[in-house]
Amino acid sequence: MNKIRPYERKVFYYETDKMGIVHHSNYIRIFEEARVHYLSEAGLPFPKIEGMGILMPVLSVEAVYKRPLRFDETFAVYLKIDKFNGTTLHVSYRLVSRDTGEVCVEGGSSHCFTDTDLRVLRTKNKYPEVYDVFAKYSGLDFEEIFE
Repeated sequence: MNKIRPYERKVFYYETDKMGIVHHSNYIRIFEEARVHYLSEAGLPFPKIEGMGILMPVLSVEAVYKRPLRFDETFAVYLKIDKFNGTTLHVSYRLVSRDTGEVCVEGGSSHCFTDTDLRVLRTKNKYPEVYDVFAKYSGLDFEEIFE
């Protein structure tokens, strides 16, 4: 199994609010950026998934804010697939400040696999190559996944 590089970047000015910290809603966008990065690193880029006619709508999302990020602060996002059954998955996220090493946000999102008409798919039967990538990384700890 290939190790994955964490998703990393700096906080953009437009992501901050009047208090000078990242607005809470932007962490959900960062989760999505990290998810797209993770899939690419795992060998299954999002355009390939969508090109196969597979969608991954969000069923739920949550975030626990521990320490705010500020403009121009570098952070890394680590994620792992906690649960996967071929039809649904749950992903956990951990955002870490590269400046301080502190965990700033932890969260999760749940998704299902659908076709373009939003009918639920069973990837194991219809898309085994997609199933195999998710199954390979499912249930691993952060330390097992990342460089």
